[in-house]
Amino acid sequence: MLPAPVSLVKRGGFRRSSNASRRRLTDDLLLRARITNLGLLLLSAVTAVSLLYNLSYVFATRHASITELNIHGSLGPWSIADTIQRDAGIQKLSHLIIVPGHAIWKGSDPTRVLDEEDWILEPYQRGGGRVGAFLQHIKGGVERALGDERALLVFSGGQTRTASVFTEADSYLRLAMEQGLLPLGFLRATTENYALDSYQNLLYSIARFHEYVGYYPEFISIVGYEMKRERFENVHRTALRWPADRFRYIGVDIAADHSDAAMQGELNNALIPYKKDLYGCHPPLSTKRRNRNPFARFHSYYTSAPELAGLMNYCPESGTSKIFDGPLPWDNL
Repeated sequence: MLPAPVSLVKRGGFRRSSNASRRRLTDDLLLRARITNLGLLLLSAVTAVSLLYNLSYVFATRHASITELNIHGSLGPWSIADTIQRDAGIQKLSHLIIVPGHAIWKGSDPTRVLDEEDWILEPYQRGGGRVGAFLQHIKGGVERALGDERALLVFSGGQTRTASVFTEADSYLRLAMEQGLLPLGFLRATTENYALDSYQNLLYSIARFHEYVGYYPEFISIVGYEMKRERFENVHRTALRWPADRFRYIGVDIAADHSDAAMQGELNNALIPYKKDLYGCHPPLSTKRRNRNPFARFHSYYTSAPELAGLMNYCPESGTSKIFDGPLPWDNL
C-alpha cells in the first residue's frame, strides 16, 4: 500500500489535535462551571443559615419579651406585649381600691367643683348634694390609696355621655389631680374606661388591675354610695364569687341617699333587677348598658385578662340566677 500523501497526514493530525484541544477546553469550562456552581451553592447556604439565625434571634427576643410578661400574667400578641414596660413601683401591689363613676366633671376650675354646671348630670342627679358625694367618693379613694403602699386606686366608668369626650373615670382622675389630692406622676392611680354599670365597675376594675399590674388583686375595697352597699356586697360580689373576707365596702352618706325617692329608685331600678339577672345581660339592665355606650366603646380585657373571658361572656337564661361555675383566678384566695 502506498503511503498517504503528506498533506493528508498533516490534515488528519491537525483534526485530531483540534478535537483534543476542544475537549480540554470543554473540560476546563465544565470544571470552572462546577466550581462556580459549588461556590454559589455554598454562598447560598451561608446566606440561608445567616438569615435563619437572624430570624430565630428576632423571634426569640420577642418570645422572651412575651414570656417575661407572661410570668406576671399578662398575655397577648407580641405587638401588644412589646409596648408594655411595668414600673418597679407597682410590682408589689395587692389591694384594689375602686371608685365607681356616676357623672362626668367637665370643669377646669377646681374651686368650682361643687357647681353642678361644671358636671354632666342626669336630671335625677341634680340637687340633693350628689355632686358633693362624688367628690367625697374621690377623696375617700385617694386617702385610702395614699395610706396603703400596696393599693392601686382605679376610677371606673365609661364614656357614657354624648356631651363629653371624657369617660367618667378620666374626669374623676383629672379632678383628683386638679384638686391636688394626688401628686403628679402618681403611678398607683389609674382609670378603667369601659364600665357601663355597677357590676362592670367591679368586674372590669379587677381586669384593669391585672392589665396594669400583671396579676390579680388579693383584696378589694369600694368607695361609693351607702345605699348601694347591698348591691355590691351581696349581689355583685356573689356573682363574681369573690371571697367575703377579702371585700370591703365604704359607704358615703348624703342626705339625698335617704330620701324615699332615692331608696325606691335603688330598689326598683337596680337591686331587684340585679337579683333576678345577676350578670345584667338581659333587659332592662342590658338595655341600660347599650344606652350608656353612645360611642360604641368596648374593652381590651379578653386579651389582657383572658382568665376572666368565661365570666365576662357568661349569661344564664333569663329569669334564672345561676352563678358562674367556671374556674376563676381567686378561687384559692
